[in-house]
This record gives sequence, structure tokens and C-alpha cells, in this order.
Amino acid sequence: MSTSRKHKKYEEFGFEDFVADEFFVQWVKSPDENNLHFWEKWLLSNPHKKEVVAEAAGLVRSIDYKENVEFSDDAYIEVFENILKADQEDGHIPEICSTEKSKWYMLLSLRNIAAVFIIGFTSLILFNIPESPKMVEEIAWITKENGGGKKRVVHLNDGTVIHLNSNSTISYPERFTDSLRFVILEKGEAFFDVAKEERRPFVVQVNEAKVAVLGTSFNVNNREGQLEVALVSGKVKVNDNQGNQVVLNPMEMIELEETGHMSKKNFDLMQVTGWKDKYLVFTNDDFNSVVEKIESWYGVKVNATGINRGNWAYTGLYYDESLENVMEGIAQTSRINYEIQGREVYVTK
Repeated sequence: MSTSRKHKKYEEFGFEDFVADEFFVQWVKSPDENNLHFWEKWLLSNPHKKEVVAEAAGLVRSIDYKENVEFSDDAYIEVFENILKADQEDGHIPEICSTEKSKWYMLLSLRNIAAVFIIGFTSLILFNIPESPKMVEEIAWITKENGGGKKRVVHLNDGTVIHLNSNSTISYPERFTDSLRFVILEKGEAFFDVAKEERRPFVVQVNEAKVAVLGTSFNVNNREGQLEVALVSGKVKVNDNQGNQVVLNPMEMIELEETGHMSKKNFDLMQVTGWKDKYLVFTNDDFNSVVEKIESWYGVKVNATGINRGNWAYTGLYYDESLENVMEGIAQTSRINYEIQGREVYVTK
């Protein structure tokens, strides 16, 4: 990696910087699924850079290299994992292993690129620069967002089915690349029933963590500074931003806190995944948890006065019930009064 690159973000790059950047040149000259994914995402986030990127790509394409840059399988894995770790907004470049880095510098040192850049401007005919260089085709991204009281089922083009809970947002490409299926759970909760493909892993990005699978079903809950991943079938691998990795077997779940603390345990299937089948589940929930679930499930605001929140432990199971029926069930066992006024629920002792 060039010294200048370590101190400079892609957003700050000019024409010369792109031409002299190893990872950029590798994308232009030898595009593959790893670098395509990174640059497609980066260009979507930085549309103002498309013109200078196109110009730099045109010059790079015009240079006749004696051999194409190739990575070993180990290097590809390292690049892939670092691309997933890269921040989605600042465009960090992944490190390349030392062996491949040495090979890269032999093929394309900064001094050689600088010389090519200078010669290109003094004698353009040597490089036959195209007038209108073509960019690699961009893949559009789709975002689905649910507000309170809303749920939906999303069908991806590989056959994967996603159940998206209320107050949740997910983004995914219009079509996947040939070697990777990548989606982003930006917030909230989703249940994934992933179509099995041996050669194309399915990766869910959740904040700084990644959940990687081939074909399985699992639940991801990303709320209030804590990430929960619960595996129903198959096998998943969870990586956090500190380099920790946990493999889950069926009916195991992992809890990952913002502090970095990670714990694994078993879970109750109905309690964790019942929401996707219209089951509203309370299991020894305190008052605040009951309020949070009701507000999210029905898209309402609960206003409570005079309630002793410390003595609550409510358990109940409701299937596709109305707000009024649920509140009536809670009222009968918890000694509260309630009144529903539009999107507001008033609860008193």
C-alpha cells in the first residue's frame, strides 16, 4: 500500500491518486467480485467522483501491462474480509498480504505510475487514451424500511426470503455478484431464510459485525446497542470488529454488546422468532419491555402514569390479535386500566 494512501481517503483523491492506487488499478484492469463490490458501493456513496474516476480508469485501461495482477486464494480471502470490515462511508482500503504486495509493487510501483502519468500527458498517442472511457456497470441498491406497526416479507433474486420486523431497515443490491450475496441490516430485526449456494456465501452486515452463511435460517435483532443472532437451522459464523469469531449451531444464539462483550446461549424458538408468524410473545417481561413491544408491534405511543414499574413480570402469548384484545389481556392480569385514543394508549394503575 502506498504511503500516501495510508493518510488519504478516497473522497480526497484526485486523478493522479487514483491512477497511482494499486487497488483501483486492480479493479480497472482485472475486475473480480471482491473489488467490484467495494467500488460499486463507493461510487454510489460518492457520485461526485464519477467523472474523475472515469478519466483515471480510461488512462489505466490504456496502459498495456505485461501480465495481469492475480491474487492467491489466501490473499482473496484476506481482501474480502477486510472489505467487509471497511466502513461503508469512508472507503477504507483493505490491506494485502506481504507476498502479494511485493508482487504488486514489482508490476506497478508508484514511480512507474507517476512516469506513465507524465508521459501520458506529453505524448498521449503512446497510450491511445479513449475519448469516452466506460465505467464498470453499477448495481443499484434497494432499501426497505418499516415503521412502527409494519412488517413485510422481502424476496431476493437468489430465492432468499427475509421477514422484516417493524421499526427495521434493510438494504440489498438489485442483483448479487457471482461470488457474494451481501445485505445490510441497518437497524431493527429480520429473519433470514437463505437459499443454499455452496459457491456464493450470504453475508449480513450489522453495524460492525458480519454474519456469514451458505444456506440456513436465522434471526438477527439489532436494537438498543445489542446485537442478537439466533440460528434456527444450518450454521452461521459471526465476526465482530475486534476480530472475534463465533460459529453457531442450530438453536444457539449469540449476544454481542457495544462494549465488545460476547456470550452464547440456547434460546426459545417462539420467543425469538414467533414475531414473523404473527405471534406476540411476552415472557416474564417487565413493564418497559411490554411497552416497547406494544409500541413497535402496533405503531402506537403508550403513556403510563402511576405505574409501579419495578414489580412487573408479565407473560402472555397472542396470535394476530388486535391492540384492544392484547391490552385487555394485560389489564386483567396486571391490575391496570387502559384507554385507546387513536394512536395513543393511556395506562393507569
